[in-house]
Amino acid sequence: MTVSNTLSDGLVVAKRNMIKIKRVPDILVFTTMSPIMFVLLFAYEFGGAIDQEGGGAGYREFLIAGIFAQTVVFGATFTGYGLAQDIEKGIIDRFRSLPMSPSAVLAGRTFSDVLYNVVTLVVMALTGLLVGWRIRTSVGEALLGFLLLLVFAYALSWVMAWVGMLVPSPEVVNNASFMVIFPLTFVANTFVPLETLPGPLKAFAEWNPVSAVTQAARELFGNIPAGAPAPETTSWALQHPALYTLLWAAAVLAIFVPVANAQYRRSISR
Repeated sequence: MTVSNTLSDGLVVAKRNMIKIKRVPDILVFTTMSPIMFVLLFAYEFGGAIDQEGGGAGYREFLIAGIFAQTVVFGATFTGYGLAQDIEKGIIDRFRSLPMSPSAVLAGRTFSDVLYNVVTLVVMALTGLLVGWRIRTSVGEALLGFLLLLVFAYALSWVMAWVGMLVPSPEVVNNASFMVIFPLTFVANTFVPLETLPGPLKAFAEWNPVSAVTQAARELFGNIPAGAPAPETTSWALQHPALYTLLWAAAVLAIFVPVANAQYRRSISR
């Protein structure tokens, strides 16, 4: 199979996955409702308590980039869940019987989830605008912020693709992913400034890639709060958050693209 055949087959698989969402809109509705509720809950219930002087307005600007990061991280689990579901229902066996590139299945799955994340981020951005969030930089910088979030999500989707091939039960994929992703998204600068965390958690959060992509998005959106610590007082990762995010994403892709494809070939050869 040539690269062009793999890309062509991958686009067909991606189209199949997008049609599935179109025919079962509950998937998109309920997965976007969760981050919307997080925005409303944190912005209005906790925002006033955390940012008492500003009535929560400053916290809402701080919050939205963290919600974006959390949303794309949790959205990556959709890759593993979808693959595990396809294995359970015998769809992967059907793919195996077709004259198509084996790599196209995972490539199409991960690409369709990028498109899914685009839709989710649009919904989240509109919600953020409604609660007072504003982009205070140029259009180009804002687009780079969204692109960085999508690159980060794409790298994570390959990790979850590997997990989905290892664990052929959608429920187990969800539970196992939640146990890892939940602390990653909360022991970070997503919802609170890092200086509020105790020593060991602060050290972990400073090198947590979720903190880096959140920090990079905040900088590109112009949402760095007044009184934020100077860059030289934080880790190298948070001094160069965009670069650290890209390096981390490149390393994850270099490891998990071949690992996930190898696991897929082992799965279909059983």
